Amino acid sequence: MAPEPNEDDGRWQEAGDHATSETIPTDAIIRGTDVVKEYETGGQIVRALKGVDFGIAPADFVAVVGPSGSGKSTLLNLLGLLDVATSGDVRLRGRDVSTFTDRERTRKRKETIGFVFQSFYLIPTLTALENVEMPRMLDRTPTKTRQRARQLLERVGLGDRLDHYPDELSGGQKQRVAIARSLINDPDIVLADEPTGNLDRDTGDRILELFDELRRDENVAVVTVTHDDYVAEAADRVVTLIDGRIRETESRRANFEEGPDP
Repeated sequence: MAPEPNEDDGRWQEAGDHATSETIPTDAIIRGTDVVKEYETGGQIVRALKGVDFGIAPADFVAVVGPSGSGKSTLLNLLGLLDVATSGDVRLRGRDVSTFTDRERTRKRKETIGFVFQSFYLIPTLTALENVEMPRMLDRTPTKTRQRARQLLERVGLGDRLDHYPDELSGGQKQRVAIARSLINDPDIVLADEPTGNLDRDTGDRILELFDELRRDENVAVVTVTHDDYVAEAADRVVTLIDGRIRETESRRANFEEGPDP
């Protein structure tokens, strides 16, 4: 049975429970309605997403969970403007993303989306500071870029590691460099693919605390794909994808807005 729409939290719904202006927030950064994504492989058509609705608002923390092959990475690619839907409607700040040229989609992705990966993907021959600067290397604003990168590394607690290379950093420090890099262009959304997957629990705690600080202080939304129940428990909304459909949505938004008990 399809889940009933929830007027308080209708940002993720199964196909058939299409979102309306009352359920998807008017301030949604990116939203989709009846989104389908198909791939051709081995002469066959594989439908990775089967008509899903979604919306991400400022300061959201959404965990997307589900078994392998359920469509999680496909959804993350659509949210990150790395791919386009086969059908359905996906809008960024009200604009239909299917109308973007490749150049425009690249520019919008740079301006709107930051990425954090499980394996960090730091360039080994660059310092922490230089790695954070990388997404803005072609902007011809070296002074502003360096200042912003330095501020971000100080923000994530690595002000004393600016000139260290990746092999001189711990796993948690590498992930904090990666998070700083994801913020260099002041994005509205950070997409994190298994952000604690290579970290111990204590270090993972610090990464999740950092996400919460960024949401509160900079209004950045965080969407993470994870197999870690611990990460899902920290999110204010958990979305379960199974076989390309959203099967369940659990909201914990009140916990974040109210803060911890005194």
